[in-house]
Order: sequence, then C-alpha cells, then structure tokens
Amino acid sequence: MTTEAVLQPAEWAPHDAVWLAWPSHEELWKFALPEARRSFTALCRAIARDGGERLEILAPDGVEETVARAALHGLDARFHQIPFGDIWVRDTAPVFMHGADGAVVAARFAFNGWGGKYVLRYDDAVGDAVAKASGFRAVRHDLVLEGGSIEVDGEGTVLSSRQCLLNRNRNPELGEEAITRAVLDAYGGTRMLWVTDGLINDHTDGHIDTIARFVAPGVIALMEPSGGDDPNRDILLRLRDELTGQRDALGRPIELVFVPSPGRVEDEDGRVMPASHLNFYIGNRTVVVPTYGTAWDDAAARAVERLFPGRHVEPIDALAILEGGGAFHCITQQQPTRRKHAAP
Repeated sequence: MTTEAVLQPAEWAPHDAVWLAWPSHEELWKFALPEARRSFTALCRAIARDGGERLEILAPDGVEETVARAALHGLDARFHQIPFGDIWVRDTAPVFMHGADGAVVAARFAFNGWGGKYVLRYDDAVGDAVAKASGFRAVRHDLVLEGGSIEVDGEGTVLSSRQCLLNRNRNPELGEEAITRAVLDAYGGTRMLWVTDGLINDHTDGHIDTIARFVAPGVIALMEPSGGDDPNRDILLRLRDELTGQRDALGRPIELVFVPSPGRVEDEDGRVMPASHLNFYIGNRTVVVPTYGTAWDDAAARAVERLFPGRHVEPIDALAILEGGGAFHCITQQQPTRRKHAAP
C-alpha cells in the first residue's frame, strides 16, 4: 500500500471531466435498457451544458461506441473502447485525487464485486484501464473499497458507513481502527465520521452517497422521511441522531441540512428499492438530482437547489437506473482540475 500524500478534493471543486460507461448489457438491464439509456443521455447533456465539463465515455466495443456517439452527438465527449461489467464507475473506476504537487493521480483500490455479491467480468480491470486511458499516474492501495462508500469535504473530513466499510465481506482481516487509518491515509483525511446503516435493500451494503452528502465545508445533507410508510424512516432518523453534534476536521460543528426522501419506491415485484434523492452529481455548472416519479420529487429538487445557489439544479428521472441498483452519483466519477498550488 502506498503512503504517498494525496487528497481528494470536494466534488464541488472544479472538474476537467467526468467518466461514465454507456449502458450496454441487455442481459443485465433487460426491459429497462432503453429507458436507462434515455436517463443516461439526459444526465450527460445536463453535465455538459454550457461548457460544464468534458464527458469521458466508456463503450465495451465498436458497436456500442457507435450507438453512444449517436445518442451523445454534439456534446464535448471522448470515447474509449474499454470492456466493463456494468456502468457503476463510481465504484469500479479510479478515484481521481490531487498529489502533493497538485497533479491529478488515479487512486486504485481493490474491488471484489461489492463483497462478492455481483462479480461481473471486466469490472476488476476497469480501474486499471481507465487510469491508463486518463494518462494520470496510478496510486495503488490494497484496501477493498468502492468510491461510493466515501464522502469527503476536501478539507480533511471523511464520512462513511460501518455497514459497508466495516463489512466482513470487504476487508475481514482489518478492524475499525486499521480501516479508519487506511482510509484517512488514502484520501488525505485527518478526521473520520461514521454512521451505522444505509438504506433498506441497498446492494452496496450502505454506500454513503445514498444517505449523507457533503454539500459545503462543514455541511452534510441528509434525507428526512416522506409519507407515513417511508420504509427508511428509522434509518434516516438514526442518521440524523448520529451526526448531530459531530465536528469536522477543522473543529467546526457539522451543520445538517435536509432533503425529502422519495418515500416508498417499489419494483414490479413489490420489493422496496433503495431510492435516494441524495445520489446527485455535482457538476461544474449543474447538479443533477435523481427523481423517481413520487410526490416528493419537486420538493427534493427545490431543497437541493437551495444548497447550490451558484449552480443550475436539474431533476432527471432515474427510476430505470435504479432498476440496476443505483442512480446518477453511482454512474459518474469526476476528474478534478489540477490544483494550481501544491500542498505545503
């Protein structure tokens, strides 16, 4: 494991590009594939609007690249023929960070298919392929970790859930203290904040990017329960209680702000889905908020809009993407702009 000094900037810091993978695998998406592609295309157009940031699009082969090019025609996009298991590049691609000299580096963590639950061909190789395609130097870590399990404020505070990061299906040989130290070293953090559990039926074992998001230094967004039958009511209230009174790496009291939950969202079999309005992507100009066709979509978009006054907030239907297990943050990986001044 490397001990090189790196720091992941906050997501609201400037990006040069964002990496995504074109939805391609009919055997995985089945009937949801056409709608997943429409949502994906709308996401890309929102991110790239008005020169927002460049799109780096993975396609598994030439046929799918041709389809993707047609769908994304007119956008500032570069295409890479790189095989992948599925589109969840937040977890399978490198995490782009700043090295001590300010240059961008590609941090590579070990990946085991979300604790061995979804082992798809090529997913364990996507990180190396993207790092090579990006042209950035790779920084390697032995820790099994997915990008969606970590939130940072860019000022030393790191946030995660015990359900995921301390799960015995990731790093069974390590305890909380060792994992905390390894994560802080890998992300350039100095203080770790823990919550306990993620959403019901979350395939990822409680990724933090569906339940708690940094939206500014010292400010964490949570969801508040919606409707009398919100299946995550107890979990959301516990998250609030766990983070109340916490302080960040600079000693500031954490301010909690709230966005409505989507409430109960079910699949066609009546199974509760892990829908979250917090799985938004923070682009240079636009924040793309996933919606699910519930009564709280508009209120959630307005709540997020208040958190990002300098950006356009665009709600986009993500129900088809959720069929695969996540939403917009899960399928994006930002590439930050090089820091102009090296760390002292």
